[in-house]
Formats: sequence, C-alpha cells, structure tokens
Amino acid sequence: MKPIYFTITGTHHYYGSDFLKPGMKVRLIKDHKNEFDKEAIAVKMDGLDTVGYVANSYYTVLGESYSAGRLYDKIHHNAKGTVLYVLPKGVVCRLEEKSLK
Repeated sequence: MKPIYFTITGTHHYYGSDFLKPGMKVRLIKDHKNEFDKEAIAVKMDGLDTVGYVANSYYTVLGESYSAGRLYDKIHHNAKGTVLYVLPKGVVCRLEEKSLK
C-alpha cells in the first residue's frame, strides 16, 4: 500500500514545533466536538495532550499530504503517525497502516 502523509498545523497555538523531531510518534483523535470543523482531527502526544491539528485547508496542507477531510473517513477514531519532517509551515508525518479502517 502507498504511504499516506499528513501535515500537522497550528502548533504555534500549543507548544510550537521546535521540540518535534523525526521519528517521534503522534496520535490522531477525531475531534467530534470541534465547532469550527466537522472533520477536525487533533494531534496529540503522550505527556503533552494536543500539539496541533491535521491540516484541512489548501493553504496549510503541505505537498501531497492528505487533508483532515480526506483522512477523516479512512481512519478509526484513534490513529497513529510518525513525524518525518519539521518545516517552517508545518510538520509532515506518515500515517501508520494499522490506523486505516
């Protein structure tokens, strides 16, 4: 199966992205209570809680990453990913295959 990538955005609203490094694990949790985006997916880390959200806008999705809207129905309520690149405009991650429905 072809790898699925996603972008973490909004890190500046939480802890920033300076501490994120390639290889770190993240958890994706569907945010059913988000009043601004019905397809919102929060990105969390153990010990920190929310560190950002899966990008869901043309302006925030980097490269060939999946937006939250494209990813939402493909994953279980909880999913896992791995940080690949920490860039100035977002953090690119790879979704773990086991996270797919």
